[in-house]
Amino acid sequence: MTPAAFDFACPLTWLRCGIAAVWLVFGGLFKALGALPRHRRIIARVVGEARAGPVLRLVATGEVSFGLWMLYGRALVPCVALQSVALVAMNALELRFARDLLLSPRAMLVANATLLAAAWTVALAGSS
Repeated sequence: MTPAAFDFACPLTWLRCGIAAVWLVFGGLFKALGALPRHRRIIARVVGEARAGPVLRLVATGEVSFGLWMLYGRALVPCVALQSVALVAMNALELRFARDLLLSPRAMLVANATLLAAAWTVALAGSS
């Protein structure tokens, strides 16, 4: 199966690239490269300090994978379904165990709902 074409005249292509960029920045830069140490502290609060490093790497790998999958542009409905499950789970854990470490819980929820709405828009447009 070949990757979806990048038709930059189509707004959905730009939206797909933007969604991919969010996942790549959060997973690659903020988590894998440690640009925002607060992310490790949040994970440590949820899983404990001893497991924080390996879990952070696992989360980073998952997020980067979502970004690459969005860029690939195929099977986007399952991709976005997994993104939805992951974001809901991460948000629930963060709100339950690390609310005080979040910059703005409400803004996080709004931003993530917006990201998922955009991702579903792209995925469902490509599946019709």
